[in-house]
Amino acid sequence: MHPMNELDSLDRKILAALHMNGRASWTDIAQAIGTSTTTVARRAQQLIQDGVVVVAAVPHVEHRGPVDVFLVRLACSPGTQLRVADRLSRFPEVRFVAVVTGSHDIVFELVAPKSRDLFSILVDEVQRIPGAMRSQADLVLHTYKISYDWSLQGLDFAPEAFAVEPIAHSCGPHHLDDVDRDILDVMRDDGRASFQSVAKHLGVSESTVRRRFEVMTERGCATISTFIPASALGYEAEVLFWLSVEPARLEAVAGVLTGHRGVRHISATLGQSSLLIEVIMPTTAELHEFTSRTLAGIPGIQSWTASVQLLTVKRGFLPVPWAQAHLAAVTGQKPAG
Repeated sequence: MHPMNELDSLDRKILAALHMNGRASWTDIAQAIGTSTTTVARRAQQLIQDGVVVVAAVPHVEHRGPVDVFLVRLACSPGTQLRVADRLSRFPEVRFVAVVTGSHDIVFELVAPKSRDLFSILVDEVQRIPGAMRSQADLVLHTYKISYDWSLQGLDFAPEAFAVEPIAHSCGPHHLDDVDRDILDVMRDDGRASFQSVAKHLGVSESTVRRRFEVMTERGCATISTFIPASALGYEAEVLFWLSVEPARLEAVAGVLTGHRGVRHISATLGQSSLLIEVIMPTTAELHEFTSRTLAGIPGIQSWTASVQLLTVKRGFLPVPWAQAHLAAVTGQKPAG
């Protein structure tokens, strides 16, 4: 694993560019950040090899059928947080897992098929993990924002020319066939894989892979997602906020926060808190500015609680490589995946 404190400004620009578009060509990235294609290719491939960045093809959550999404806060017995997080990361229904500060130790996102019994997942499976204690699950009612431009805060370039924003789409099971799913399965582990290599692996033509992949991404049935730890870009603050908002002002508050680049994610939840937001800030001082001015200045926000993300274990259904050393040291097991 490449030490985060050894990344220089050029590494961070490459990571930010990949974060905007995981399949951008080395030439396009080189032009955006003002260096040579050879340098970008060499450095980027090393960052990928070292597990600092993961590029993956991620299907829409409903590509196999309708789902309910829950944000779950879980308290653990002392010293068991990493073991519990590791077990949770191995659940196929869990999209996101992070060890956090606050009244709960772990936050995870459960994407539960409507055909599954929720009781069996949260009680029979989660609560039986050794160390797992009380939990609080909030149903996600609506997602207002998933941002891929937070990584550009504080950087002196803006590669909007090749940026790709996710498309809002409800993708039912009938939108993808077995060949589409096979393509996504191969590209889940390597979102930059060439269409030729995917075609060879599946025994189909390159044109078939290219055409099908382009249709899936253009329709929003799949996206290319790039995962990097915020610390790799020198960011000091990665925080989950639960906001209590006046019901009549919910849409307005979400609209204001959507325009803030440091806000990565906004969801309305059915629970004690009205909105969950995920915020990434370059410095603690800027986090203070966000809480004392931005949140304090938005009419309708009544109160908030927050948890700092200490270690992200899984994101986008993928176990993230930069957490695996921590997990392996505690569990002695091979990484999930």
